[in-house]
Amino acid sequence: MVGVALPAIQHDLGLSTSSLQWVVSGYVLGYGGLLLLGGRTADLLGRRRVFLVALAVFAVASLLGGVVDDGGLLIAARFVKGVAAAFTAPAALSIITTTFPEGPERNRALSIFTACGASGYSLGLVLSGLLTEIGWRWTLLMPVPVAVIALVAALKVLPSGREERAEGGHDLVGAVLITASMLLLVFTVVQAPEAGWASLRTIGSLVAVAVLLLLFVVAERRMRHPLVRLGILRSGSLVRANLGLLILMGSYVAFQFVAMQYFQNLLGWSALGTALAFLPAGLLVAVTSTKMGDFADRFGTGKLIVVGAAALAGGYAMFLGIDRTPSLGGMVIPGMILLGIAFALSFPSLNIQATNGVHDDEQGLASGLLNTSGQVGGAIVLAVVTAVLTSGGGETLSIASMRAAIVVSLVLALVGLVVSAAGLRSRKAVTAAEQESPAAVYETL
Repeated sequence: MVGVALPAIQHDLGLSTSSLQWVVSGYVLGYGGLLLLGGRTADLLGRRRVFLVALAVFAVASLLGGVVDDGGLLIAARFVKGVAAAFTAPAALSIITTTFPEGPERNRALSIFTACGASGYSLGLVLSGLLTEIGWRWTLLMPVPVAVIALVAALKVLPSGREERAEGGHDLVGAVLITASMLLLVFTVVQAPEAGWASLRTIGSLVAVAVLLLLFVVAERRMRHPLVRLGILRSGSLVRANLGLLILMGSYVAFQFVAMQYFQNLLGWSALGTALAFLPAGLLVAVTSTKMGDFADRFGTGKLIVVGAAALAGGYAMFLGIDRTPSLGGMVIPGMILLGIAFALSFPSLNIQATNGVHDDEQGLASGLLNTSGQVGGAIVLAVVTAVLTSGGGETLSIASMRAAIVVSLVLALVGLVVSAAGLRSRKAVTAAEQESPAAVYETL
């Protein structure tokens, strides 16, 4: 919701362009940096407890962000809000996956859950256009009543009895290492376009990230109760789901940023007009996502992800024809419809694929891994696209630079199509092995 309101926020608070990006990046930094810790904390301390506390913090941070008059305080509130979301999101998803048994019931529950997430992500953009016309603060205040309603509902609906928790203590060493590495990675890629990808600071930070991750792997292999059981990464479906969400969110966040620049700054569209351009995708996701559980039962998540990846690539390809007189019927609407199809098919399917076959005491971990992939993917690809857009020097908003930026999203989508198709072939191989010898399935996976 904040994306459309950024120009108004910059004007009212007197923020520089470099400071303005932190209104978005501050949230991404807190969210992407602590997701793994948030997911494992839900497994260890109880999903209901973590969900309720984090949701309350989310509401308070949203309120503070909407009333402050200082850019630094706004960025700080956004960071705290991101941290709260890092604990809320994996707790919420693992509540679903531990409440419903694997199969049709869980698939339907996840399709409804992800319909809220995907349609909220898409329609939030449309709503922000309406709210920005009234005042940018409403885009920050709107989540407050929504969070309060969810909090009251959770207190009544989620059982307060003793829930099954993962065994073991807190892996403080692993928590510090993975949180530090994720925070540094997100910070580095966000700052890279300004500092320079080949600068000593960027290269040094990336080397530090690699060292922290290596130390994390070494520590986790030696811990009796690790924060991340590395064996979970042996699941091919979980790894492919994480890579798929990284590509889906990374390419779309980058495309959305380019589209905002194109519609508002180059074509001179209003905030509301820009938001309405995304309406076809948002409506399509909101209407169809609840049916994806039934589709997953009938066709399997692998096929849905392949079709979704193809639609994603097709949607980006439509926007390669951008010019100063875009055709609504020939480019904008068909492109947005294809992107809506991609999200409707892929988002629920990736969530189902990432959590199937995972034991209940690691559902929070699996959810944290998946959400981390999406957020880190968004930060990395957005940084790359920002560098592409600004590579032309004075002609930052040229048609050529925007096309080049969209090509980045298109190439990623094509990579996702290849990965998902490979996963489909792998699934067929497992099925064939299962028919010959059930024991061979474990070797194949």
